[in-house]
Amino acid sequence: MGCGTSSTPPPDNHSIRKSKKAQSINQGPIAPAGTAFKSAVLIQRWYRRYVAQLEVRRRCTWSIFQSIEYTGEQDQNKLYDFFNFLMDHFTPDSKERNFICRMFTEEENLKDTELEKYCDYESIEVPGSYTGPKLTFPLKPSHAAALVESFKQKQQLHARYVLHLLNETRKHLKQLPNIKRIMTSYSKEITICGDLHGRLDDLFLIFYKNGLPSAEKPYIFNGDFVDRGKQSIEILMILFAFLLVYPKSVHLNRGNHEDYIVNLRYGFTKEVMKKYKVHGKKILKMLQSVFSWLPLAAIIDQKILITHGGVSDSTDLEMLSKIERHKYASTLRPRKKKDKINKIEEKTEEKTDQGTNGENALTVASPWQPPRSGSFSYSSSPSLLPNYKGKRSASSPTTMTIDRKEISKRVKQAVDKELVKCRRQVGFTETIREPDSPVSVSDSESESGEMQEYDMDNEERKQIVDILWSDPIAQDGCKSNTVRGGGCYFGPDITEKILQKHGLQMLIRSHECKQEGYEFCHNGKVLTIFSASNYYEVGSNKGAYVKLGHDLVPHFVQYQANKTTNTLTMRQRVSTVEASALKALREKLFAHKSGLLNEFKRYDKNKTGSITLNDWATALESVLKLGLPWRMLRPQLVRNATDGLLKYKEWFDELSVCQPTRENIQSSLLEALYRNRSDLETIFRIIDSDSSGLISFQEFHHTWKLLSSHLKIEVSDDAIANMARSIDFNKDGNIDINEFLEAFRLADRPHTEDKEPDL
Repeated sequence: MGCGTSSTPPPDNHSIRKSKKAQSINQGPIAPAGTAFKSAVLIQRWYRRYVAQLEVRRRCTWSIFQSIEYTGEQDQNKLYDFFNFLMDHFTPDSKERNFICRMFTEEENLKDTELEKYCDYESIEVPGSYTGPKLTFPLKPSHAAALVESFKQKQQLHARYVLHLLNETRKHLKQLPNIKRIMTSYSKEITICGDLHGRLDDLFLIFYKNGLPSAEKPYIFNGDFVDRGKQSIEILMILFAFLLVYPKSVHLNRGNHEDYIVNLRYGFTKEVMKKYKVHGKKILKMLQSVFSWLPLAAIIDQKILITHGGVSDSTDLEMLSKIERHKYASTLRPRKKKDKINKIEEKTEEKTDQGTNGENALTVASPWQPPRSGSFSYSSSPSLLPNYKGKRSASSPTTMTIDRKEISKRVKQAVDKELVKCRRQVGFTETIREPDSPVSVSDSESESGEMQEYDMDNEERKQIVDILWSDPIAQDGCKSNTVRGGGCYFGPDITEKILQKHGLQMLIRSHECKQEGYEFCHNGKVLTIFSASNYYEVGSNKGAYVKLGHDLVPHFVQYQANKTTNTLTMRQRVSTVEASALKALREKLFAHKSGLLNEFKRYDKNKTGSITLNDWATALESVLKLGLPWRMLRPQLVRNATDGLLKYKEWFDELSVCQPTRENIQSSLLEALYRNRSDLETIFRIIDSDSSGLISFQEFHHTWKLLSSHLKIEVSDDAIANMARSIDFNKDGNIDINEFLEAFRLADRPHTEDKEPDL
């Protein structure tokens, strides 16, 4: 090898193979760079369209769930408005009056001594075979931690310990103010949790990620601990235990579901009675009092207001701080109104005993009551009731003999009361009367005092309802929350007004499920935090909690308690949630079948049996009033629409919903039952005075009569009797509430090829 020359080693076999492979590749067709770029753009465009379609489906599904949820809350409030109306404006016969009165007085708060005597936990023995958690008071941190571990092992706390814990919690809550003032520090953050709604797994996950409550790890739980989920009582026991162990570090606000009347409808009452069959009623009675003593709000560092629902244009923290909050065990019914009626009745009875006999006497039930058809019996003056058919017999238990002058006086009082009410509604607060009208000074002062007390009671109740039930909206202003049926919608201007009025910077609230577990609105001044993941369905939403340090900058932690959710693709999650939402919507459509058919016929002017899809969507919204994008939901709800026309009778048959065969029940009654199952269950649980889960035929009859009056539908006594007999499965003269509801549960319609023949 000479100087200045270079040589290379001979190529090995591996290098030869690589060279040949490279040559073969180079010899093939080479794609231009522009084509590859276009392909990438097409793939990206397709993916974006795919994700956008999934997002549209997800939002439609969310709208369905929220609309149905809020409609249920609206129905709940309408039902109790109806009950209040009954108490104010009706004088039924003795049996039905006693029935209604029992519904309203059965759950009244007992005095402290009476409650402790009624819920005497010391008289309850714990059997030697009991292996669940045990509590000794005063509680220690180890007791609360052990309670958490016991519930993880699916153990149940004995009724004696439940009542003892509730009694101690009640004593502690009575010492707390309506609005708690909480201070942060540089060394520790405070954690704020939203609605849990009986989802114990979410609480376990929060504690796993963030740690158990302690002096170094303070928590605020912002209401709605119960209902909807299946482990509400366990959540309460854990929260109350940590509250007693760390009274300065654990804070509980009241939510709109910490209300015994709401619990009747949304599952908590049923859960307690199922888990504690013997002592369940005592536990519920004690919980009613405990809930009434929960604080209404909290303020952090004089800068952040925390309430469950929100605020209204009339929210006054000074007034809220002075309210005797325990008087309002339920925000769904007026309290003073009933008391005032009782006083009037007592006065009437006294005057009846001193009444006159002769031609100036009339036998009346209640001279100022308006007439109403239905299941109630009335009798009154001919001048007041146009359908008057004569006097009731003297043997009637509700008859009263009152002088004509007394009738005139009471009518005038009723008219004056209505005038005052009307003036107040249009903004006039002062009361006026004609200068020549003779009014007794003592009567005037008495009525004035009662009216002022009544006004104050209503104003206090409104303050509580507004902070527990209200929701924020994007538009300015404050208006009635017609969707929920309680509270208000408040806009950014109302938020700014209330915050400035009280020198605050931000409002943290809960009350609304959010897909990401939290959401800002009103220019970042309102934060919604929701801690129950998978609220509507597995995969429907994340849960979240927020942590605040001394700088008050929020830090969020999101999670989903269900493990299977993490294994599903986005498409699978959306499809699963969508299927559940559509099933609920189809049940809603079936429950309003008669109303929808009538509305469809209104658009079918030529009686062809078909309507346009636009008319279909318009009719659905006019009947259901759910505010849903029906045209976007059409592909999921309508399978066949030739030339843009829908055969609406066939469409109902195609819905994947069927009803179990119930003999001897007219179709209109069956449909009414489906549509009002929740109202029925609520009434059933109210009148089930011994919490046995059973009601008599007579109580069942009264229930349907009440509901038919509420819904303004005609239900014959024979139809009610036939329905009662058909669901008295063991023929013992009683109806099991749970079996009754299950018997009329809507089910999925099987596919045609799998459908069994009708028997």
